[in-house]
Formats: sequence, C-alpha cells, structure tokens
Amino acid sequence: MFFFLSKTIGKMLLPTNFLIGLGVIGALLLATRWASRGRRLMVFSALMLAVCGFSPLGNWLLYPLESRFPPWDAARGAPDGIIILGGSIDADLSVAHGGAVVRNDADRIIAAAVLARQYPNARILFTGGSANLLSNDAREADYAGALFESLGVAKARLTMERRSRNTQENVEFSKALVTPKSGERWLLVTSAFHMPRSVGLFRKAGFAVEPYPVDWRVGGRSDLLAFFSVADEGLGRTELALREWMGLIAYRASGKIDELLPGPATN
Repeated sequence: MFFFLSKTIGKMLLPTNFLIGLGVIGALLLATRWASRGRRLMVFSALMLAVCGFSPLGNWLLYPLESRFPPWDAARGAPDGIIILGGSIDADLSVAHGGAVVRNDADRIIAAAVLARQYPNARILFTGGSANLLSNDAREADYAGALFESLGVAKARLTMERRSRNTQENVEFSKALVTPKSGERWLLVTSAFHMPRSVGLFRKAGFAVEPYPVDWRVGGRSDLLAFFSVADEGLGRTELALREWMGLIAYRASGKIDELLPGPATN
C-alpha cells in the first residue's frame, strides 16, 4: 500500500503535476459561474510555477538534505563491503537497447567503481529492481552487473539484488543478502540528497552503514541566492527535493525511520 500511494498520490503532489492540475481546473471553471475563482487559480498556478522554476527554492530545499552528512573519511581504513543504491539505470530503456542506459545519478555508479578498485577485497552489492507501479521484468540489477564488469570490477565480487522497488526494500533485501556480521564496515553509496532517508532506514533495520554521499546538486551556501535562467532546471530541483522531503515525512509518520532528518551517528 505504501508503495502504491507513493506512486500515485505522491506523484500528483509534485509541483509540476499539482500546479498544472490547478491551472487546468481553473481553465475549466472559466465556463461556469465560478469563473473568477478559475482565473485566480490560473494566476496562482502560473506564479507558483515561475517561483519553482526560476527562484532558488529547489536549492533551499536540497541544501539541508545534501549537507547533512560530510564526505566519507578514508582514514578509518578499508571497508568490508560497499552497497550501491539503484536509481541510475533506466531498466526499460536498457531492455529496449540491449545494454545499460544510465540516465540519472550516474555518480553512484562511477563512485562505486572507483571504490571497488581502491578496495579490492571489499564485497560489492548493487540493489535495484523496478520502481514502476506496473512492474515488468526490466530490472536495474540485471544491467548493473555487466556495467560494473566493464568498469573493471570482477564478477565474483558482485552481488545483484533485483527485487526491490523502493529504498525500504533496498534495505530489507540488502540485509538479507549480505547478512552483515558484528564489526563489519559497510559503505553506503547514494546521492547526497537521498542519504538522510537511506541512513535512517538502515539504522531502523539494525544494519550499520557508513555514508558515502555523491551526486551533489547544490554547490554551497552561495547557491541559496542563485536564480535559474531555465525554468526546467529549477523545477527539476524543486521536485527532486520535495519528493525526498515527502518520503522523509511519510517514513517518519509510519515509523519506518526514527527521526525526520537522520544525521551522523553521535557515538
């Protein structure tokens, strides 16, 4: 049910869908006795789309997520394993073209390949199935393995988890596959904006991980005053951030994480 709601109501509430929907309702109201309300809805929709598209709103929402965890400190020594969360590979396009098509969050794949070469004894787990509401047999993990091999990672080191549909299932299935032992150190590679929710879920599952954030979208505090010249970029960042905040709120409300914004461990 949680997965279904995230793929239906969750998507409807994203700025572009929600505001365009309001604009369409406003346009329909023009032909009724509520025409004045319709005009107000249309004006509100247009103004808010402009705010989301051109203002620094997306950066304001992303910054507290991306700055929550510092870069990983390699001084502690080699990790025992590396977990890479899916989201980079478009499984449907990969099926269509007969090979891995990386569309989003490519830093996750690149950073994991670099880490695998730096730490040749570390186990590598990629977790990613299909995030589609109506699932088919296209799975990220089916293409990630060949991609990692082409980047120089030996097949014998790789474990591919292909059933997960969301971050919660990434955690559950990953833990079941690697059965982490006490004292083992596992790195978690995912986008910086996605790290708080991911770490919160791993903690709730009793699986200690060390965050290795990548794929930053905001450069620093100076970007909090930067306006966008192309609305598509601003809208993209606003939607990305709001999707993550909605996920944090939903997971906290349902008890799947213990804090609204998980941060570095205090011990």
